[in-house]
Amino acid sequence: MAETRLLLISGSTREASTNTAALRTAATLAPAGMAVVLYDGLADLPAFTPDADDSAPPPAAAALRAQLAAADAVLFCTPEYAGALPGSLKNLLDWTVGAGDLYGKPAAWINVAAPGRGLGALAELATVLRYVTAEVIEAACVAVPVARDAVAADGTVSDEDVRAALTTALRSIAEHLATRRNSAPPAAAPA
Repeated sequence: MAETRLLLISGSTREASTNTAALRTAATLAPAGMAVVLYDGLADLPAFTPDADDSAPPPAAAALRAQLAAADAVLFCTPEYAGALPGSLKNLLDWTVGAGDLYGKPAAWINVAAPGRGLGALAELATVLRYVTAEVIEAACVAVPVARDAVAADGTVSDEDVRAALTTALRSIAEHLATRRNSAPPAAAPA
């Protein structure tokens, strides 16, 4: 069976981000057959401009697109700023629209905010993912609060409830991708 590739994207540029910590933790919990890559170029993306998108995208945007093209699915984890997505993540999403990088791509998200928080960011993320016709894996969209003091020195979370929720999300993604792969029509034989 072919290995699947999951791209993890944190919407935070904060060094001690609980969102990034959750994704780092998820990377350690990936099921067999799933390669996981944590995207680390969010702070390097220049502001989106349609002119740059129409010609040749800047290197940071081209690198993002290459990682998205190589991924079978994307898992987001983002904080909420002023009731919405952080500008840096919205900028990343803007870079994906023109080239269709997320069109039809399976995607999910994790909310690590305290109960009742982060909902504005997730609503906005869902709007953008619907707009670009990403295939949202609802079973993999989980809310699992992560307190700042739960992040260990290595940048991961050791709390068993958090780890269990992340494992469930990853399994849901793996199952979705397997079902999708198994239901795809066979490739045509060369003539």
